[in-house]
Amino acid sequence: MIEIPSDLHPDLVPLAFLLGNWAGAGVSDFPGAEKCNFGQEVSFSHDGRDFLEYVSHSWVLDAKGEKVRPLESESGYWRIDKDRKVEVVMVRDQGVIEIWYGELAHQKPQIDLVTDAVARTAASGPYSGGKRLYGYVNSDLMWVGEKSTPDVELRPYMSAHLKKVVTAEDVEAMAKSLGDLPDDGIAFFK
Repeated sequence: MIEIPSDLHPDLVPLAFLLGNWAGAGVSDFPGAEKCNFGQEVSFSHDGRDFLEYVSHSWVLDAKGEKVRPLESESGYWRIDKDRKVEVVMVRDQGVIEIWYGELAHQKPQIDLVTDAVARTAASGPYSGGKRLYGYVNSDLMWVGEKSTPDVELRPYMSAHLKKVVTAEDVEAMAKSLGDLPDDGIAFFK
């Protein structure tokens, strides 16, 4: 279920499906880099202004699913206009700053993004640009990223399947919003 907070800026309602804390796992595979499974935690939050704040941390997983070491961290800000055009400013720990543009699909929670500008520090690895697809599927957040370098054409390099993280505060709020339930519990489902 997608919940729209009462203090969410009205422009951000189409992006409400992203809000919250997400966790899951995925696969990373790109020429010249280690192929691995990774874990990921993502947070989309807001403070009432016209943007979502985005933070992502990922780490390499071993064969048992245990954390081995950090993989990537990124943070940024997401906006959407009245025509469903999405813009994202993102900073990555590898020394890359990106501006992404795209749009929210018509009548479904799916966002396609493409880099418009890339700035790199001298310490960053080769990177020319990318594409990303985010989708809200059966209450889960899924995404796939593509990237290119001067030596490698645009190709998929990471994808993940994330589930909403439910906190004790979330459970309490859900319980309060239910009101009075029937004594037998069965009538609730009728």
